[in-house]
Amino acid sequence: MVGSSIFFTLILYLALLFGIAYRIDLSKKWRKRITGNPTVYALTLAVYCSAWTFFGSVGAASTYSIEFLTIYIGPLIVAPLLWIIYRKFIRISKAQGITSMSDFISSRYNKSIALNRLVTILLVVGIIPYIALQITGIERGLETVISWGDKSRTDFSFFGFIDMAFVVTVGLGLFLIAFTTRKLQDKSQNQGMMGAIAFESIVKLVVFVVFGIYVCYYIFDDQSQVYALIPDGELKLNTSNSFSQWFGMIVLSGLAFLFLPRQFEVGVFAASNEKQLKKAIWMFPVYLILINLFVVPIAIAGNHFFAETDVDKDTYMLALPLLNGHKWMAIFVLLGGFSAASGMIIVATHAISKMVANSILLPSFIDRPFFINRFKGKDHKIPVLFRRISILIVLLLAYFYYKLVAVEYSLISIGLVSFIAVSQFAPAILGGIFWKHGNVKGAFAGIISGFVIWFIFLVIPTLFGGDMNKNYITLVTESIENNHGAIITTVFFWSMFVNTSLYVFVSLISKQSNLERSQAELFVNIYNYSESVESSVVWKGKAFFPDVQSLLSRFLGEQRANYELRTFTEKNNIQLDESEELDSRVVRHVEKLLSNMIGSASARILVASVTKEDQISMEDVVDILEESQKLMVLNKELNQTSQELKRLSDALKLTNQKLKKNDLLKDEFLYTVTHELRTPLTSIKALSELLTDDEGMPEDIRKEFLQTILKETNRMTRLISQVLDLENFESGKHQLRITHADINELIVYCTNTMDESFRKKNISLHIALDDALPVMELDYDRITQVVINLLTNASNHCNTTKGAIHIGTRKLNNTVVVEITDNGEGVEQGMEQVIFEKFFQADSKGTKKSKGSGLGLAISKKIIQLHEGKIWVEKDEIFGAKFIFTLPFEQNKFIVA
Repeated sequence: MVGSSIFFTLILYLALLFGIAYRIDLSKKWRKRITGNPTVYALTLAVYCSAWTFFGSVGAASTYSIEFLTIYIGPLIVAPLLWIIYRKFIRISKAQGITSMSDFISSRYNKSIALNRLVTILLVVGIIPYIALQITGIERGLETVISWGDKSRTDFSFFGFIDMAFVVTVGLGLFLIAFTTRKLQDKSQNQGMMGAIAFESIVKLVVFVVFGIYVCYYIFDDQSQVYALIPDGELKLNTSNSFSQWFGMIVLSGLAFLFLPRQFEVGVFAASNEKQLKKAIWMFPVYLILINLFVVPIAIAGNHFFAETDVDKDTYMLALPLLNGHKWMAIFVLLGGFSAASGMIIVATHAISKMVANSILLPSFIDRPFFINRFKGKDHKIPVLFRRISILIVLLLAYFYYKLVAVEYSLISIGLVSFIAVSQFAPAILGGIFWKHGNVKGAFAGIISGFVIWFIFLVIPTLFGGDMNKNYITLVTESIENNHGAIITTVFFWSMFVNTSLYVFVSLISKQSNLERSQAELFVNIYNYSESVESSVVWKGKAFFPDVQSLLSRFLGEQRANYELRTFTEKNNIQLDESEELDSRVVRHVEKLLSNMIGSASARILVASVTKEDQISMEDVVDILEESQKLMVLNKELNQTSQELKRLSDALKLTNQKLKKNDLLKDEFLYTVTHELRTPLTSIKALSELLTDDEGMPEDIRKEFLQTILKETNRMTRLISQVLDLENFESGKHQLRITHADINELIVYCTNTMDESFRKKNISLHIALDDALPVMELDYDRITQVVINLLTNASNHCNTTKGAIHIGTRKLNNTVVVEITDNGEGVEQGMEQVIFEKFFQADSKGTKKSKGSGLGLAISKKIIQLHEGKIWVEKDEIFGAKFIFTLPFEQNKFIVA
């Protein structure tokens, strides 16, 4: 009964995954949200955390060894390098139409179909144990929950006859077939599947964290109580407490993270753009830290409760809630473990099956008469058929490996064997993108030698350990099971040493082909060619448009094929003529389109079947690469020219805005000046007419009128003088007349001049002068003009009932500081700089104009600047506005006596 309920729970969970993937694939809106979403991308990278993480890490930590952390420290260290390594992988893959790891390696090394197939076969051999590990984790979890409390039960099938592991395998296979092979896809992204994987990453993290809290704060009172259970001195780096072993495991896990097919699939081929890496660089490490927070406490709790029992350490996460009678929590954990395992199975099988179909099955059968006749007019269904067959092959191999081998070993030991397998591709891949001299012979030598060492020292003992009576095999099997780190790091070191050494040595003593040199240049310097990669690819031969069009139509359909060809030729200004040989760029583009759908090996075979490729000379390689470089230089120059034009355009816009503003200021200034002139002129005219018309006017009134006329005339003179002064300052015509003067005497003179005005306005004046100031060099008349302007301005803005003005001088370094403060409302915040601009009053719309032209402060600023000083205004904490200006004691000017 328990088995049936669990069976339906897992079926419902799979149905939920189907629903999520189907919803995303069906909805354009959801596909858009998934595609290019950096959070989803970072979560798909968390497919790295599989059943190994969910159950195996706890089993490893139960020995009071923290070596399990090395499996996550490696990726933590590598994560910041994703911007360097994965970014280059993504750029190369998109430029060359690469959709699988085997295609990536073979494309770099002479586009070798033999190397493509070798990589595929070795990946299948290396990853099948890892997929079997996930099936083992699911099976052990189901067995633990179902058989708990019933030790007599030995049948762990559903309904008594359906094998649980087989049902899980078939269910995940159906999911893959449904969402990756419904049609021939010409994109590496599978948004529905990736959305489901991101969802599973959330599920397993939530379950692990919730269960950790359950153990530490429900079963125990807090984490410290759990850690107190560790025997003194028992917590070690690893079983032998070896730092070299610890370091070796970190390097191994870092390489495995980069080159596991499932990581390559989600990290490179499923990436929509390189910018997604920026968030993944920090988000993925945070995920790893969170999912490992409670591993050690859970392992300690398991050891505490099951020290004298035969409970499998890999199942502590299930056994603990079952022991406490919380079967609901056990099912919750089982669901999390199933999510972790199923996510890995889905992505790994998808990646491996794609390589099996595109590199082995399709190239071998796609041009066979049986398939051509059977799928006549529907060639696009052939790749779909082989993809489905390859999915079944991979999953069945994993299932049989689980049945025959995996059940005998711990989860983590199986995973480490696969880690070393995928690390054997590191020299060829990293060398391929950073070293131009690597070639296909070196790649063959390195990969084969590394895998031979791996197979002899790790795989054979696991396959035949029970049947072969040899001391070494017994030693290795026990080492893998009980002290996996020692034998793993030893085999890892020697396999990588031999692999790398042979790769470099054979590459140096053997010669690259011309095609290989071209590909090496493109891979290593991809950032120089990715924008013009079509023109950078070396291809020379004969091809005709009808043949290429017919080939492309077989897989894309005639309408889509014609659209792709027309779009590409129009973009590159290529003329299509059925009677003329086709441009090599078109052939390369067709091969790239086909590579996206059926892999580079099959695409190369098909293109070769309708074209005749000639031998390429070294001169051809050089010419094409030089031409590409010229195009890149031209593009760079065009970009620079475009940026310069944009800069000039922006500068012209800014200048135009300033001209418009100045034009507006000019109009408003003219309005202000004419208004200021018209007022006294009107008074002068009116009073003059009265004096002329009334000859008998009393003498006292006549004198008053004449005084008013004189006053208004002086006012006009001052205004005109200010305008002329400003024009002289702006044009640089005005020269200062520098003399030696006492600044304090100048201040006293100015205040005496303003004394009558202050008295009429009831303004009190407070003077505080520094008597120690030396004689200065300045233009006496102009500084007097500044001080009077500031005093006049202060008097105009003082408190209307009881005004007060403070003026003072003080020495600061080699300058004198003059401060004039009033007790008015002060300068409005944000207007401190604006008030010194010329025509400010004319520009100050919406404010009440004070008496005057608005030129006094602008002229004062110009005078102070000519004296190499500074002038500004502050909001006084007690009073109103405080105007401050500074003057140096000595001027770099000609002194006029």
